[in-house]
Amino acid sequence: MYLILWWNMSNDIRKTLEALEKGEISVDDALLDIKRAPFEDIGYAKVDLHRGIRQGAAEVIYGAGKTAEQIVGILDVMVKNDISVILITRLSEEKAAAIAKSHKLDYRIEAQIGIVGQIPQPDGIGKIVVATGGTSDSNVAEEAALTAEVHGNEVVRLYDVGVAGLHRLLNSLDDIMGATVIIAIAGMEGALASVVGGLADCPVIAVPTSVGYGASFGGISALLSMMNSCASGVSVVNIDNGFGAGYLASMINHMGEKR
Repeated sequence: MYLILWWNMSNDIRKTLEALEKGEISVDDALLDIKRAPFEDIGYAKVDLHRGIRQGAAEVIYGAGKTAEQIVGILDVMVKNDISVILITRLSEEKAAAIAKSHKLDYRIEAQIGIVGQIPQPDGIGKIVVATGGTSDSNVAEEAALTAEVHGNEVVRLYDVGVAGLHRLLNSLDDIMGATVIIAIAGMEGALASVVGGLADCPVIAVPTSVGYGASFGGISALLSMMNSCASGVSVVNIDNGFGAGYLASMINHMGEKR
C-alpha cells in the first residue's frame, strides 16, 4: 500500500516535469502544480492531500464541530483528488442526511461513522480482534472496528465478553491467540484489558469507555485501571477513542509491509 502511494506521487510529479521538458507548461505553472499538490486551501480548511503518502492513510474528517456544508466541501476536494475511500468520524445522523444529498454515503449510526467510497479488501498481515466488556461499549467498538476495516484490515468482533462472565472470553481463545493486535474496550473498572493482555502474545490496545456508575467518573476509573495494568504489552488510548485505537491497530497490522 505504501509503495503504491509513493509511486502515485512520484508519477504525478514526473508527468509535470515531462510536460515542462516538452514546453507544454511554463516553469511557473510547473512550480504551482507541485506546490498545489500537498494540500488545498478552501478557506475554513486546508485539506491534506499528501497524508496518505506520508502516513499510509488518507486524512480522516472529524465530523463533530463542522457543519454539513463544511464536510461536503472537504469531501469535494478529496474526491476530486482521487482519494478512493474517506472516513468521517463522530458524524451525527442529521449531518449524514445532509451529506448524502451530494455524496454516496455509507452511514453507520451506532459508530457515528460515515464512509465515502468502497471499503478495501484486507491487506494487513493478520487479524485485528476488537473485544468489549459489555454491549454498552459497542458504539466505541464499532468506531474502532470500522476504522480498522476502512484502512484495510480483517476484523474479528468479540462483543460482551467482560470479566463478569469470564467463560465468554475463554470461549474465544482461538481468536485471541490468533490475533496480530487486539483492541480491548471496557468501561466500569476496565479489567478486560489486563485479562486479555495476560492471554495474548500480541500488542493489546486498551480503550476505556465512559460506561459506568458515578464512581467511574465518566471513564477515568477505567482509564487509570488500564494504565496501571500489570499485563505486559498493554497500551492505552483516550476515553471513548475508538478511532485512535482502530488507526493504531491498523498501523501495527501493516508493519510487516515496511520490512
